[in-house]
Amino acid sequence: MDVDVDVDVDVDVDVDVVVVVVVVALPSTKLPRAADRNHGMFGFQRLDAYQAATKFLAEAAGLTSKVPRGQGDLADQLRRAALSVPLNIAEGSGKFDRDARRFYAIARGSALECAAVLDALASLGLLDEDELAQGRSLLERVVSMLTVMIR
Repeated sequence: MDVDVDVDVDVDVDVDVVVVVVVVALPSTKLPRAADRNHGMFGFQRLDAYQAATKFLAEAAGLTSKVPRGQGDLADQLRRAALSVPLNIAEGSGKFDRDARRFYAIARGSALECAAVLDALASLGLLDEDELAQGRSLLERVVSMLTVMIR
């Protein structure tokens, strides 16, 4: 590894002792691997509720791709509500006390809205129960965790 070091030394001849301090910044030779780093850079990314909400967001994307033509309004509603959950958890984590609880309550409401859309998809016969089971399970976890966070 080649390292260029510039050293400026200023010596006064009238001084009996000369102290020279050299500060050298060397580039790091070993960068941490992605697996060695904490997941995420922000605290909200380590919250179980946030992680479950992002998993549901991915699940919702898969479900909306299965919704038949002519039912785009339900798919769009599910997409928007599913995105609202992790966004409000993230925003709430940056607030204090009452403000944080308000954002967590909004996230909880959006998760419940997602559950209602899943019910609508099932009751209209657009998706079957097996297709909806994983999404419902994730939503139950998210709602449960957010309920605790709001208290």
